[in-house]
Amino acid sequence: MIDHFGFPVADVDASVAAYLRVFAPLGLREAMRIPHEGSAVVGLAGPDGIPQFWLTPGGALGKELHVAFRAPDRPAVDAVHAAALEAGAEVLHAPREWAEYHPGYYAVFLRDPDGHNVEAVNHGF
Repeated sequence: MIDHFGFPVADVDASVAAYLRVFAPLGLREAMRIPHEGSAVVGLAGPDGIPQFWLTPGGALGKELHVAFRAPDRPAVDAVHAAALEAGAEVLHAPREWAEYHPGYYAVFLRDPDGHNVEAVNHGF
């Protein structure tokens, strides 16, 4: 349903590095980099190579945004959690099943460098 989305960050290179490190278990990688006013607009892609998540210069917004990356299975969610701990990222909620969303909803919630709520989720189906 969603083609692509993005949001502004205070430091594009720092945010790209953080996302690539923490979400590497999901196959997240840099797919495009477009120079922009002394910085860059960076498109990140999953295993299909299509940039769908964009980080742009401009500073953090006044409110947190939320983005969830689909994980192929529960071990991938756990691997994101481990990568986040290794990277020193803030873990909002450790991996667990969130049955209040629906049975099988297994996710970890993290804080990115700009304070956004980012998630890795497997739906169990």
